[in-house]
Amino acid sequence: MTARRRAPLALAAISTVALAATACGGAGGGGGGAGGGDASGEAQSINVIMVNNPQMEDLQQLTADNFTADTGIQVNFTVQPENDVRAQIAQDFAAQAGQYDVATISNYEVPFFSENGWLAPLTDYAEGDDEFDQSDILEPIAAGLTGSDGELYAEPFYGESSFLMYRTDLFEEAGLTMPEQPTWQEVADLAAQIDDPSGTRGICLRGLPGWGQVFAPLTTVVNTFGGTWFDENWDAQVNAPEFVEATQFYVDLVTQHGEAGAAQAGFTECLNDMTQGNVAMWYDATSAAGSLEADGSPVAGQIGYAPAPVVETDSSGWLYSWAWGVQAASEKQDAAWEFISWASSQEYEELVGSELGWSRVPAGKRSSTYENQDYLDVAGAFAEATEAAISSADPNDPGVQPRPAPGIQFVAIPEFADLATGISEGISSNIAGQGSVQETLDQGQEDAQAVADRYK
Repeated sequence: MTARRRAPLALAAISTVALAATACGGAGGGGGGAGGGDASGEAQSINVIMVNNPQMEDLQQLTADNFTADTGIQVNFTVQPENDVRAQIAQDFAAQAGQYDVATISNYEVPFFSENGWLAPLTDYAEGDDEFDQSDILEPIAAGLTGSDGELYAEPFYGESSFLMYRTDLFEEAGLTMPEQPTWQEVADLAAQIDDPSGTRGICLRGLPGWGQVFAPLTTVVNTFGGTWFDENWDAQVNAPEFVEATQFYVDLVTQHGEAGAAQAGFTECLNDMTQGNVAMWYDATSAAGSLEADGSPVAGQIGYAPAPVVETDSSGWLYSWAWGVQAASEKQDAAWEFISWASSQEYEELVGSELGWSRVPAGKRSSTYENQDYLDVAGAFAEATEAAISSADPNDPGVQPRPAPGIQFVAIPEFADLATGISEGISSNIAGQGSVQETLDQGQEDAQAVADRYK
């Protein structure tokens, strides 16, 4: 069980949150006028700030003709790239300025945003809204959006885990078989056997610097090798033997059998390499499967999906969700909930499916999605593997030892983004053949302990 002994976040740390966005006490519910109007009877509006991902752009397109037409609530959207939106949200919510009623946050921000009183609890709204059906939300996703006080602070728009994608046709040609639950050593052996340095490489792994780039997959490898960023007493473990072994394994694997230009390859580059047939395997986000199986993809129908590889743990997939949080200072919390409960609903998924196509449904959050035959007709190749990956993820117990804060591919403290991004620069250099992993992690240990000392 996770020990949640975190120091209160000082306002000075807000600059850390804003500057470190390199990937990516208020009133309770019921603060605003009910329904679509305020006390004067005029039509009500809410301000929503969100990341410019394709799923959010679809939402923006559908809102006026559906949500606003039904409720009378106008939604004023501010849409920004991930780095910019994280910084803007952190500044506005920390100051409780009230400029935005609703924001896209994730299970990374929820723990410390909620502990600092920046988010309005949503538990009463969710429990009082039978049509929304909170019980349909996948349990690990809901857990990641729940504060240490047991209150629900955000509702998911879509979610993801991670798994291993591989070319079934190439495996068959090479006489290779993917294990039902592969270990990382088995994956390394398969990569070596199928690797063709003059053509298709064995595997793609992120090497691009960033806490949400190389350290997203790498931290899951660290977890299953028995390592952790911090132990339960807030002692940094960045240069502990298990962390070093996992990192050296990752660097060696991508250096010896990975994609060209691995030190500068992130999610997008690996997606392109897998789609174009440049790699035989790829360990990354479950959300990538939709692109690989999309109409027109050269590899559609040729991809197999296996669970995230393990070493010492039973599972190792990460957990991430873009979700809707309400600012505690918002005076329009009722209207904010109406918007959230629509945007995160089964009804909205069906709207996207009918209007835009089922491949564009913001999935990964509801059990009912994986029982919807219309969706399964499009996502049948990866739907079961995705649901299994999300359902097996445990943000409070992702490794072999207790942790002081939740998170699988991250540590849910504001300083983590800056800390991990700094160390990732060294990891990328190691992948490029510069310096040693031990030197990188020895330096990283000093930085990590400086962060940990703030929480002791």
